[in-house]
Amino acid sequence: MNKKTIGLMALAFCLGLTPAISTIVSNNEAENTASTEQTSNRTPGGPVDLSYAAERAVNSVVYIKVTTHSRVQQAPSGYRDPFEDFFNEFFGRGGGGSQRRYESPERKGAGSGVIISADGYIVTNNHVVEGADELQVKLNDNREFKARIIGTDKNTDLALIKVEAEDLPAITIGDSNDLKLGEWVLAIGNPFSLTSTVTAGIISAKARTLGAGANSIESFIQTDAAINPGNSGGALVNTRGELIGINAMIYSQTGSYSGYGFAIPTTIMRKVVDDLKEFGTVQRAMLGVIGKDVSVYLDEQHEKGNNVDLGTLTGVYVNDVSQDGAAAKGGLQKGDVIIAIDGNTIEKFGQLQELMAGHRPGDKVEVTYLRNKKKHTTRLTLRNVQGTEGVVESIGGDKMGAALRPLSDTEKQQLALRHGLMVTAVKNGKMSEAGITKGIIIMQVNDREMHTVADFDEAVRAANMSTDRVLWIRAKTQSGINRSYTVELSDNANLKNKK
Repeated sequence: MNKKTIGLMALAFCLGLTPAISTIVSNNEAENTASTEQTSNRTPGGPVDLSYAAERAVNSVVYIKVTTHSRVQQAPSGYRDPFEDFFNEFFGRGGGGSQRRYESPERKGAGSGVIISADGYIVTNNHVVEGADELQVKLNDNREFKARIIGTDKNTDLALIKVEAEDLPAITIGDSNDLKLGEWVLAIGNPFSLTSTVTAGIISAKARTLGAGANSIESFIQTDAAINPGNSGGALVNTRGELIGINAMIYSQTGSYSGYGFAIPTTIMRKVVDDLKEFGTVQRAMLGVIGKDVSVYLDEQHEKGNNVDLGTLTGVYVNDVSQDGAAAKGGLQKGDVIIAIDGNTIEKFGQLQELMAGHRPGDKVEVTYLRNKKKHTTRLTLRNVQGTEGVVESIGGDKMGAALRPLSDTEKQQLALRHGLMVTAVKNGKMSEAGITKGIIIMQVNDREMHTVADFDEAVRAANMSTDRVLWIRAKTQSGINRSYTVELSDNANLKNKK
């Protein structure tokens, strides 16, 4: 179980592990005629019958079995394999600076997913499928399919996968903006491998930010419906059986349910799914500010003995402004308080993130803010992570134009190398344009050592989402001569090569 500590509580992702190891959006529209059950569900103070919602949604939630194969890897001699006897820590391994080989065990895990289209598109959590070599999807009627990953987004912890099938029971997708505090909801998933499990609770809070990770986009729905390991990627549905969130994590000191669960709202999910399908990567619109809840800022100032009056007790306090960002161009400054976007009131940072998550670079938004307790309005054009107003293109292996493989043990011994990726074939693409040829051994990309092809793919993804969009490659010829290459990922860049 993956856990992250926040204060005295543990924030745990709900991915189930086996004991052996520790836009496509549904076109289904809500039915026009409400059933008797639905009518009673909306009666204030009346009895709540959730059977209609459960029956309508349960067949749309799938069980995902994840397999990550064993791998032989290199690590510094001081590296401690968590699966080895802890007594090795006392005796050390010697050989200062040397490398050693170790084999990571095969991992098996389980999670949940939600069918969002009849032709096999399924939404789940990124942490469910991250690093997976095999994905097996089991439907509620016990049919099983192999699945492939269409795209993932670590910042929102969402992933889109697909099975090759037709006429699947796609869920109806609702609008999480319509949720109200105290509204009844169901969490549907596969906790502890107990398939097709339904639990009930209410909406406890909206737009929660938890600090789950660096660069994470957070505006969670909080619920007290029981969520446990294996529920990750499952459905949070309203009393009409409509999807209004993807279950993601829990607050717990033990790793199991203790009263608080969190789901990613469909307002964020819809945009991520559309982007992954159309572009292969999420088109994230950046406002260009670092901020926090006004209430948090005021509490911090009171603790320091400062009496601060911002003219409001809610909103987002601007702690910093990116000099080349949209906010700076629109005149926003440190100390301003954002109170509305396009007329939508902003009371806390989570709401701002949720609204921004629904936009793409190039979109124009109207920002209302306070400065010295006076209201101002400015119109901004949102930018991408690279500081431009266009969409970010995903760079795949076909555009790189090179086939790679790790060096064999024999090659490492003969060439006196500890790691590296051999270029086994080159075709027209960015690698050949940079001067890289067959037989070159890539040692390092942007300060990252190359041990596996996955290392290279991750380096490319990271560079593509940076402002530079450049791969700085250190390499060797098989005769031992050092080479360096510069691979520009931008199509409009002037390609350079230095040897």
